[in-house]
Amino acid sequence: MSDILIVDDERDIRELIGDILEDEGFTTRLAGNSSDAMAEVEAETPALMILDIWLKDSKMDGIDILKAVKRDKPEVPVVIISGHGNIEIAVAAIKQGAYDFIEKPFNIDQLLVVIRRAMETSRLRRENTQLKQGDSKPAEMIGDCAPFRGLTSQLDKVTKSNGRVMLTGPAGVGKEVAARYIHAGSNRASAPFVTVNCAGMEPEVMEAMLFGRESSKRGVEPGLLEQAHGGVIYFDEVADMPSGTQSKILRVLVDQQFTRVGGADKVRVDLRVISSTNRDLKQEIANGTFREELYHRLNVVPIAVPSLEERREDIPALARHFIEQCNQSQGLPLRELSTDAIALMQTMTWPGNVRQLKNLIERVLILGEGTGAIEAKELPQEGGAAPEDDGRVVLSGTLATLPLREAREAFEREYLLTQINRFGGNISRTASFVGMERSALHRKLKSLGVVTSQKAGARVARVEDEAAIEEAS
Repeated sequence: MSDILIVDDERDIRELIGDILEDEGFTTRLAGNSSDAMAEVEAETPALMILDIWLKDSKMDGIDILKAVKRDKPEVPVVIISGHGNIEIAVAAIKQGAYDFIEKPFNIDQLLVVIRRAMETSRLRRENTQLKQGDSKPAEMIGDCAPFRGLTSQLDKVTKSNGRVMLTGPAGVGKEVAARYIHAGSNRASAPFVTVNCAGMEPEVMEAMLFGRESSKRGVEPGLLEQAHGGVIYFDEVADMPSGTQSKILRVLVDQQFTRVGGADKVRVDLRVISSTNRDLKQEIANGTFREELYHRLNVVPIAVPSLEERREDIPALARHFIEQCNQSQGLPLRELSTDAIALMQTMTWPGNVRQLKNLIERVLILGEGTGAIEAKELPQEGGAAPEDDGRVVLSGTLATLPLREAREAFEREYLLTQINRFGGNISRTASFVGMERSALHRKLKSLGVVTSQKAGARVARVEDEAAIEEAS
């Protein structure tokens, strides 16, 4: 990106600068007044501007143009030139966000040095912002079960719009992955994706981080909203946003503009907003901790992200994906998964959801020995210890206190519930795995009070009394 816009009311000067810069390999555009300059900026954002302070026969002078550009295109570095230079003008220009000030007549070599430094600084800032956002590439959506297909179908429907989306679901299910999926499929895919971690930001610094700030010493410091201009701003765990900030964000959503901390000028932004939460925002509203008006502004399209418990069929694919990811990023062994390890993972409890699965895979690859297939004995049980490889089944405290008949019935119920949910409610696959005829399995389920019902697009096994209670409620 080497497009430079030169704004000067003296034709000879702007053409001279243009010719020299083109000889140096830059692409240039020329403007002789404020109207032409602003039209060029609106037509295509330049990589850098060279701007004269005094413009004859113009509605705006150089400082006015500088303010407008830094308000709407804060990423564009601006080098100010003037034949009437003084300290006051230079300070005013720097305070308004100019990269540097050069007095006419200037040395062309000096101008070239300033231009190259300004463009390099701009490039490094963009790269630094991308690294901080972890936005080197969009996160992948992995899965094929019915709840996952239902999720991606909903996400696909909202990618091309600018509608605000509220992603809900317990911690660790991949709400940010879903948000990045929306961004990657939208017409804003080439623009920034900026994450605001509402839970990890102190209230006293949050507004400066969001809105940016202005000061005489440090000039203009763009905030996260400006960094996301043209793209997506993602409010992660929005229920944790301080109440004072909530009212100001509400105003931004209405007006698409705001004022920096310590500043006076309005900054206009073009943003798409995606939010997420693992809490019940209606309850937060009732508790007085979340603004109802903000909820309705953000919750235009609500989408629930299913838990890993609802996606047990996807666990093998997710685990293999994380193995490949750890191999590429950390050089950890590229190991296979044994059948027993897959079966155990599909029956484990996952309160931490996909994030917990990722951490488990990384731990096994780091602590494991050899490069063979991952075995079930390498996986931690609920208590955190690996199972003993002596063929014994460890009874839970409750099961051990029951008579044999009741214990057997309780075991069969829990075992079949686990297997049916592991196979996404597919009775045929369950019957094949447990070694029963399908009709015999149906009879057994009926005798144990186990039924299946729809949940998040898939069939889930439940105890009949529990299902009846839930339907009644």
